[in-house]
Amino acid sequence: MQLSEIGAANNLVSLFLSRADALGGKPFLWTKREGNWQSLSWAEAARQVCLLAENLRKLGLKPGDRVVLVSENRPEWCVADLAIMAAGCVTVPTYATNTERDHLHILDNSGARAVIVSSAKLAEPLLPAIMRAGIAEHLIGMEPLRHSQECSFAWHDWDTALAGDAEAARAAVDARLAGIGRNDMACIIYTSGTGGAPRGVPQHHGAILSNIAGASTILAEDFGPGEEVFLSFLPLSHAYEHTGGQFLPVGLGAQIYYSEGLEKLASNIAEVRPTIMIVVPRLFEVLRNRIMKQIEKEGRIANCLMDRALSIGGRRRLRDLPVNIVLDRTLRPKIRQRFGGRIKALVSGGAPLNPDVGNFFTAMGLTLLQGYGQTEAGPVISCNRPAAGLKMDTVGPPLPGVEVRIAEDGEILCRGELVMHGYWRNRAQTGETLVDGWLHTGDIGHIDKAGRIVITDRKKDMIVNDKGDNIAPQKIEGMLTLQPEIAQAMVAGDRRPYVVGLLVPDAEWALEWAQANGERFDLAELQRMPAFRSAVREAVDRVNQDLSVIEKVRQFAFADEAFTIENEQLTPSMKIRRHKIREVYGERLDGLYRD
Repeated sequence: MQLSEIGAANNLVSLFLSRADALGGKPFLWTKREGNWQSLSWAEAARQVCLLAENLRKLGLKPGDRVVLVSENRPEWCVADLAIMAAGCVTVPTYATNTERDHLHILDNSGARAVIVSSAKLAEPLLPAIMRAGIAEHLIGMEPLRHSQECSFAWHDWDTALAGDAEAARAAVDARLAGIGRNDMACIIYTSGTGGAPRGVPQHHGAILSNIAGASTILAEDFGPGEEVFLSFLPLSHAYEHTGGQFLPVGLGAQIYYSEGLEKLASNIAEVRPTIMIVVPRLFEVLRNRIMKQIEKEGRIANCLMDRALSIGGRRRLRDLPVNIVLDRTLRPKIRQRFGGRIKALVSGGAPLNPDVGNFFTAMGLTLLQGYGQTEAGPVISCNRPAAGLKMDTVGPPLPGVEVRIAEDGEILCRGELVMHGYWRNRAQTGETLVDGWLHTGDIGHIDKAGRIVITDRKKDMIVNDKGDNIAPQKIEGMLTLQPEIAQAMVAGDRRPYVVGLLVPDAEWALEWAQANGERFDLAELQRMPAFRSAVREAVDRVNQDLSVIEKVRQFAFADEAFTIENEQLTPSMKIRRHKIREVYGERLDGLYRD
């Protein structure tokens, strides 16, 4: 892998085809079918990309036309994404969890002329939206789609879309790519949004190419060369996975395995043995809690070793202590094995990582890198890296080629090729976000003496109490969800005398509590019991001990159900959607100030 190739590439498809020409029959994309992992080679993927691109052109699609892509993570997702770009068109990825209303908004706003969907299941909420929007002229199904009558759009199957003369298709694609440059639009990614309707963020080829060049430099300089294996788990419709989980592997010439989903993630990790995993902080929190519970059950010695590991952490000067040697021979290999045994780096992004979680994995001998950015910036602005000194309360130095400065009000600003040229069809918001070439991130922070970015909170999420004190909710929520009793939390207190919380108890802990107290396990009933509430209160009190007076959670209420993507209280990248939660629980939270 030559870093110079990434830097010199004119567009993402040219980079992919150069990798495919070099790697030929080697495996590229892996998926599990009938219980076995099956691969698609680089050469075959390139053949399919070029054929699909030419068949999209034969449907009448022109340069710049938008094509909506609705699919779970699978090899066809990657092929379709690259083919849309190879046709000179623009990919519009959407979440597999989208509702009919979500699809309608994106179809209307993007003006898409065609749609590619993976399955009949995902087509159910999509088809009514296509018909209501009345814009799309073509629908291509990766799997067979049943239709009983004519519609306003034409139906096409995947096999037909991949038919044709492969050599002629490649020649046509090569000729077209000569006219596609780094400033041309590659995709429009709609932000999942913690507030309001999703906004379209056009990402040009150069934005993503600069991101993968920066990330590749970190891997080469800090970890050395190697054949990388990625396990793709986060939705590819999210900018974080789209760049980091698809195009970074393309740039590296790596293999991509597509996970079977959250319920099979642990077994997939054991089978695939990835070298790099890109995950959101919430999953790291869950894994940490599960590991801690398992260690607790292994007895006094294991618990003592865990305590020593956490006290030592990743401090290099203590690496040769006898206890570290014992840890390297006992506890740490077991933890590493849970991640397949050959992980170079676990990469956290998409939301803030609690430093305690980062320190935990570091203490276990795993390298955890926290990245930072947003869809409007490719999406990676900075990343923690060993060469810069890992410090878990920072998000590391900016990627190569990225400028960062702090505004007078503490807002983090960035500039470089990675920054979008403007929101899709939204001049007003573009003018607010892009000022003199600087992207206003909406995040508050500072740069430490080593050049690492430290984020303190979101500018818009900041709680300002009735005395004018600024309170960072994400910090408090992160501390609450590290307690074994609490799975999810949202705190509130804007223009109020103190902070209150809305909590979702951890189901596993609640089951254990019910069994220990001779109660039937029914979460709704348990939440009404004073003894159960007192047990959760103890967890809140533990957190309060480490908070300032203005940050302490004085009262809390229970949520009726978990925050999920389906009830629109979580984004697909697992961030809580405050405005949606307030719509449901506003009265309950207000009531905490009357008790």
